[in-house]
Amino acid sequence: MKALVTGATGFIGGNLARELAAQGHEVKALVRPGSSTLTIDGMGVEPVAGDIVDAPSVREGIKGCDTVFHCAAAYTFWTRDPASIYRTNVDGTRVVLEEAKRAGVAGVVHTSTVSTIGLRKGGLGDEDVPVDPGHLVGHYKKSKYAAEQAALEYASDGLPVVVVNPAAPFGPWDVKPTPTGRILLDFLRGRIPCYVDTGMNAVDVRDVAAGHILAMERGEPGQRYVLGNRNVSLADILGMLADITGKRAPFLRAPMWAAIGAAYVDQFVEGTLARRQPALPLEGLKVARTPMYVSCEKAIGELGLPQTPLEDALEEAVRWFTDHGYVR
Repeated sequence: MKALVTGATGFIGGNLARELAAQGHEVKALVRPGSSTLTIDGMGVEPVAGDIVDAPSVREGIKGCDTVFHCAAAYTFWTRDPASIYRTNVDGTRVVLEEAKRAGVAGVVHTSTVSTIGLRKGGLGDEDVPVDPGHLVGHYKKSKYAAEQAALEYASDGLPVVVVNPAAPFGPWDVKPTPTGRILLDFLRGRIPCYVDTGMNAVDVRDVAAGHILAMERGEPGQRYVLGNRNVSLADILGMLADITGKRAPFLRAPMWAAIGAAYVDQFVEGTLARRQPALPLEGLKVARTPMYVSCEKAIGELGLPQTPLEDALEEAVRWFTDHGYVR
């Protein structure tokens, strides 16, 4: 295939572009001016200057491509301009889908998030459970839900769109880094004195990249696929990191109410007064009040999603951050 990847300078998109190129596919990457291209340098990926909210540049990027992987998104739990998250995640998604429709591409894979998956009481969430609107906490979740709905609308109108819902990814090439990468970095830097009682489905980012390609090849348009692996508590992840690095995992568990209270103070001091990113992500902690334990059986059964051990993903992430100077 000849594919356009949006968000190829980011975590999931970068790993996807690398995997596509490694498999011998022709890859174009829509790159905003000034963005680091570390994730795709030396991979034979063709960069195309543009922005997903700019239709002409998206049109130029899609030219000559038969498939589109739309990974670009504002993945953040804090910003000075919340409207920018909706411009990128919702308006940008509609621009990409409209230009893909105009170009008549053979397929589109839209990268959503596990946060739009509904949870079962007493069981695991899956693609068939509608999300509780009360669980759409914060601008990131709300914007990604709206973007996913737009993708499904285009699918119902005939555009061959498959939606993938990545769980919490860990692994190499987390350049920014993402909120999940920050957990790992904070641990490596000794900045996690305590933890909260929460959990997530965690997955190797390289399996997520493979899942995107499998979704293009085998996925059914209009369907959602959770790209994940293992349901683990935050304490489990910190324990695995301790085993990998030899550093001590925090043993003190903070009540969620205390952590959120501290985050409100941090947001006011750092976010409002100092106008810089707070150390404690208030929106992220609100999200963490509900553990995101989900089933990945649909993607495993229908797509053949690989299941790399989570320990391997964490070890590779530690090595990558260390090799690239994020930590000593």
